Amino acid sequence: MQIYNTLTRRKEAFEPIEPGKIRMYVCGITVYDYCHIGHARVMVAFDVITRYLRSRGFEVDYVRNITDIDDKILKRAEENAESIDSLTQRMIDAMHEDEEHLGVLRPDHEPRATAYIDEIQAMIERLIGKGYAYAADNGDVYYRVRRFEGYGKLNNRDLDEMRSGVRVEVDEHKEDPLDFVLWKAAKAGEASWSSPWGEGRPGWHIECSAMSTCCLGDTFDIHGGGPDLTFPHHENEIAQSEAATGKPYVNTWMHAGAVRVDQQKMSKSLGNFFTIRDVLEVHDPEVVRYLLLASHYRSPINYAPDALVEARKSLERFYNALEGINPARGEVVPRFAERFTAAMDDDFNTPEALAALFDLARELNRAKKEVPDQAPALAFELKRLGEILGLFAHDPATFLKTGAQALSISNEEIEARIQARADAKKARDFGEADRIRDELAALGVVLKDSREGTTWVFEQ
Repeated sequence: MQIYNTLTRRKEAFEPIEPGKIRMYVCGITVYDYCHIGHARVMVAFDVITRYLRSRGFEVDYVRNITDIDDKILKRAEENAESIDSLTQRMIDAMHEDEEHLGVLRPDHEPRATAYIDEIQAMIERLIGKGYAYAADNGDVYYRVRRFEGYGKLNNRDLDEMRSGVRVEVDEHKEDPLDFVLWKAAKAGEASWSSPWGEGRPGWHIECSAMSTCCLGDTFDIHGGGPDLTFPHHENEIAQSEAATGKPYVNTWMHAGAVRVDQQKMSKSLGNFFTIRDVLEVHDPEVVRYLLLASHYRSPINYAPDALVEARKSLERFYNALEGINPARGEVVPRFAERFTAAMDDDFNTPEALAALFDLARELNRAKKEVPDQAPALAFELKRLGEILGLFAHDPATFLKTGAQALSISNEEIEARIQARADAKKARDFGEADRIRDELAALGVVLKDSREGTTWVFEQ
């Protein structure tokens, strides 16, 4: 199995630290607002990665944190005249609802930053004791970036280039403008915890260092997250963790690609910012999931109406192949599963894995016509492999009719016209029967005749 490692900027043969077991940490959500489509990209990507690793026989310990104390949370709670606990729990519940709709399995552990204050403070004290951090006279504690020899290795950046090329907030309390905060002194009325440095709360970066090492150990196999986290968040995590423990922090770094909307960066200021629930009000969750899988997890995705239409058409091809078949385990030529596995072993190449499933669907369609006895086993194989990607969970006939909500004709009217067509055929008025069929087809309703009767699906 090969995985692209952001740290080394190449694919590498993956070997877990402990044979058969994988410890993976993914940076989660700061819960001050509803999750957006970029969050969905990361959720789905690492859900598929986890599902696949488990299908290959690995025991995966998947940890994804929740940031439940942060400047944005404090500001939003104040704006809402709402307690921090009420806001964060409401957003966590909404996040879980969004995940469930998208078919994303819960991580094994979801540590919250506020539950790890003692561990965070212990790590900060260790960094101060080793000379990597210092308490300023304003009650803040900062990390000495230049003290850590490997700073910049994840992003291949030179410290002096960072200093000259990046706008750094001026802070007279810092020894160096590049230093970053580990503990923030509380302002009057803010949520805070007692510490050796006074009342305050943790900085964002130290939260993940403490939670990940507490849950998974000083060194673990995989650390993942969104494309915007490599710098400074993940760079700072490495510096904190390796300075505190004296050990390598993570063996393999993985980052999902960005989501663009109509080829533009998603941004509230551009008016192209979509929450997951905004999207799911209009589109079937599995269609959205498919769109997020149709590109390689490291590649950017363009979220656009045309892309969603194509995603639905692709899913309909699979469901049309599965329709009318009762899947049953049986003998199947291994080439489809072998191609699927080879694709997923190559840095979780979902586009190639889906290509193998399309070939399997074509073989299923052929078998339905030519060798019906083989169809149940092929359908079982298609559903088995699709489940690894979190796809094909619906009843085919039900899914194929879900698009009918966009029709200008009701289900009852469709059924009435199908009956009128049947009556016309019985009266040998084939011209009328063809007219009704063509009329429905123009509305997007495709009729399928069989010995059992006539069924219909919606095709855009």
